[in-house]
Amino acid sequence: MNHGPLIFLGVLASFVASWWALVFAPQLQIGAQQTVQTDGGIFPVRRPGLAQQGREVYVAAGCVQCHSQQVRQDNYNFDVTLTATGTNATEVAKLLHVIAPEQGARVAEILAGASEKTPMTILQGVPLGAASSAQSQLTKAGATVQRNFRPLGSDIQRGWGPRRTVAADYLYDQPVQVGNSRLGPDLSHVGARQPMAAWHLLHLYDPRTQVKGSMMPAYRYLFDTRKMGRTPSPEALRLSEGFAPPKDHEVIPKPEALQLVAYLQSLRIEGGLFEAPLTPPAPVDTGTNAPPAAGTANP
Repeated sequence: MNHGPLIFLGVLASFVASWWALVFAPQLQIGAQQTVQTDGGIFPVRRPGLAQQGREVYVAAGCVQCHSQQVRQDNYNFDVTLTATGTNATEVAKLLHVIAPEQGARVAEILAGASEKTPMTILQGVPLGAASSAQSQLTKAGATVQRNFRPLGSDIQRGWGPRRTVAADYLYDQPVQVGNSRLGPDLSHVGARQPMAAWHLLHLYDPRTQVKGSMMPAYRYLFDTRKMGRTPSPEALRLSEGFAPPKDHEVIPKPEALQLVAYLQSLRIEGGLFEAPLTPPAPVDTGTNAPPAAGTANP
């Protein structure tokens, strides 16, 4: 019996299914993405000209070999904050005894009528179900409750970004510099962590000036060392002893260095998206020293 047609149809079906799953479906999901309106305005926006030129320098220098631009998120949880007790403080206090028994002393203050003690964080780092249940019960009792989303992950704890990166973040980046190596830190949010151009210029000239023991190579070809005129140039780098040029000489950044720094300063994760919300700023807790919001950038 000739099974050729069946074999052909099976191979064709496998090919079509693979093409659909690996090419067509991702194109429908990602390839057709457009800018969206967020609370902070249109997202994303194109980089200004100097930063766009700097991106070309970044690509040419091969920075993607050691740096990624992808903040990862492992999980998430929620904080629950009581922002107002409402008119039925007694009922709210009874519920708090059940929902957050460890807040006993502060519940006593509410029972005493000290409603000005709110806002107060009553639950920290709980799953969505527990947070939703607490919010629902307290709201029915007349209280005002805020549920704060907290992304979790080592990248966020390091301050590399306030949320995970998603496909929309790369809408205007071609080729995308996601990277697959982290010999150096992730740069998705470096413009917020290090906003000063002077820091980046010194770091490019010799990373050891800013980060002791750094393995990053020096990009001194982006700078000119020239004899100083009657007065130092305002663009000259202020280098410490051991990194300074010979006497009566100064180090001036080339245009490529300024372009690259403009690009690095433009790398920021500033807007929350539906698929990747930011951690909202937590209300000031008047009774406890609440931890900082996850994703707060380190200096």
